[in-house]
Amino acid sequence: MSEFNEKYKNRLLKLSTTNVSDALDALGLKGSTYGIRPIWEGAEKITGRAVTLKMTAAGLTTGKTHLGIKAIEAAEEGDIVVVDNGGRLDTSCWGGILANGAQLKGISGVVVDGAVRDVDDFVEIHFPVYSRGAVVATARGRVMEEATNVMIQFGGVQVRPGDAVLADRSGVVVIPWEKIDAVLDKAEMLFEKEEAMIADLRAGMTSLEVDTKYHYEKMLK
Repeated sequence: MSEFNEKYKNRLLKLSTTNVSDALDALGLKGSTYGIRPIWEGAEKITGRAVTLKMTAAGLTTGKTHLGIKAIEAAEEGDIVVVDNGGRLDTSCWGGILANGAQLKGISGVVVDGAVRDVDDFVEIHFPVYSRGAVVATARGRVMEEATNVMIQFGGVQVRPGDAVLADRSGVVVIPWEKIDAVLDKAEMLFEKEEAMIADLRAGMTSLEVDTKYHYEKMLK
């Protein structure tokens, strides 16, 4: 079992991306992306280490392989493919064939800063895909793979191969690998406080009483 699966996977899956985002803010780290959400209803929460894929525009220099193939081959079981297509919505950069290949490799899911296609295929095989949107247009002649497992920008944040990723209905967060212990400790503390606040509300305390007790605005300090 990998270090990630053994030490961190279950801890992360108990948290929300908002817990982790708050922990990142509290520690002065940048890892909260925007606008990238499940592309189909029912896609599971996923977490894993990043295998990165950087796209670029197609042109006279052509790609030698189908985009994403190298990322799938490089991935280990439980990893997440993180695709940087600069937020483009006019062309796909992930589809059904890649999703089938990724699932068979044991990849946890794919998150895309851009658009995808073949959404029905993802639903059919129950493969989690997160993106900015869906489009029918093929990547062929429009975009190509520039590099695999290099530092990329994804939803406004830096992502390096091996960084930790968590994705749920609220969006996607990225945790720098060397900071994962500190981020998880802080996120779990915030989660416990928020659960206690909800419990007090359900027990009959007013919202004002709960806010006064827990000092919500100061929780990140």
